[in-house]
Amino acid sequence: MQQLPTVVIVGRPNVGKSMLFNRLTGLRRAIVTDEPGITRDRIQGEAEWMGKRFEVVDTGGLVVGESAEIPTKILEQARVAIEQAEQVIMVVDGRSELTASDRELAQLLRRTGKPLVLAVNKTDSVTLVARAQAFYELGISRLIPVSAEHGLGVDDLLDEITAAFPSSPEAEERREEINIAIIGRPNVGKSTLLNRLAQAERAIVSEIPGTTRDAVDTLVEQDGVLYRLVDTAGIRRKGKTELLAEKLSVVMARRHIRLCDIALLLIDSLEGITALDATIGGYAHQSGKSVMVLFNKWDQVSERRAAAKALQEETDRRLKFLDYAPKLFISAKSGLGMSKLFLAIRDVAAARRLRIPTAELNRFLHSVDLERGTTPASRRPKIYYLTQASASPPCFILFADKARPLHFSFERFLINQLRRKFGFVGTPILLKVRAHH
Repeated sequence: MQQLPTVVIVGRPNVGKSMLFNRLTGLRRAIVTDEPGITRDRIQGEAEWMGKRFEVVDTGGLVVGESAEIPTKILEQARVAIEQAEQVIMVVDGRSELTASDRELAQLLRRTGKPLVLAVNKTDSVTLVARAQAFYELGISRLIPVSAEHGLGVDDLLDEITAAFPSSPEAEERREEINIAIIGRPNVGKSTLLNRLAQAERAIVSEIPGTTRDAVDTLVEQDGVLYRLVDTAGIRRKGKTELLAEKLSVVMARRHIRLCDIALLLIDSLEGITALDATIGGYAHQSGKSVMVLFNKWDQVSERRAAAKALQEETDRRLKFLDYAPKLFISAKSGLGMSKLFLAIRDVAAARRLRIPTAELNRFLHSVDLERGTTPASRRPKIYYLTQASASPPCFILFADKARPLHFSFERFLINQLRRKFGFVGTPILLKVRAHH
């Protein structure tokens, strides 16, 4: 097995190394392991960016105390990691002034001859980004302002450190995997849908015991994509009362929602949308999961045109918070509408992972008529810029004037405009507002 390239994170205490480490490795949801070091633990994990996998090592505590002198033992410990590294990220605190420790560490790192990137952390405002240029004094030409906490600039940092890395050997062969939870109240056809999805392509790869749940996952392959379906067939009205069954439905739905990318909310077309349907759908929405609403047993519905209209009106009223979710009419038992389901899932998965470059976002922002987003109760806000902090789900950060707090209606307007421009079908959009300093 080919050894992965290694990126080492160094810096004095409290500059945000651990948060940056978690941000980089969290992109892949990797398990982080503690590898015993010489005099203290080194933390390492695996990350992936644009098909390139690499190891990340956090050499915590490289610089200690206020003295400009770096203890020899700690330096020797860090050198073990640095000697093996293809890239070294030196992290500094963009909110504070340069320290003697920063200067000494930069000098020592330059002597190693390793490719260096200077990550000026905690730069989460326009003013701090501008101030970051002062850190060029350290003599490291590749300088990138970032905010590990909010994800700002991390994509630029990843582009920089992985530019020379080869694509992972298995990148071409590795198939996309989409985690799907089939959720809903008892007796709406969840297990029937699971069986239909698995049998439809005659491509059940395996049944994998869940590691953090009691259910069994079914892995289905279609067109080179793996769909991991969470089996919630155990949700049955076995209890002494209907109330117990409803409680079990909610508990199980919460558990499976936490583990999925996309939640398929299954609703009985014959019974319509119930309060429990809305509750379970609400958990998926609040958890930041992509959602698709599937009206099952459609083959048993007479007067389908009138029924579809009635269900749409009911959806608008009871599932208004899921206005972004695609609605499909299916029959898990007969297979009606199933041919469209995998295609729709692929579209939703792509939208969930979509990343928009900052330059494109700000061109979009300048093209939007911001006056339309204001109401008599609100003033036109002063907006500075917009950036995407993360995907899955897409999260954006809007920098605005602190003196003019945004009205909730304007935030909703901007989210709707983002959806209209870039799609984001089936996925919630998170918008965080930061004061411009």
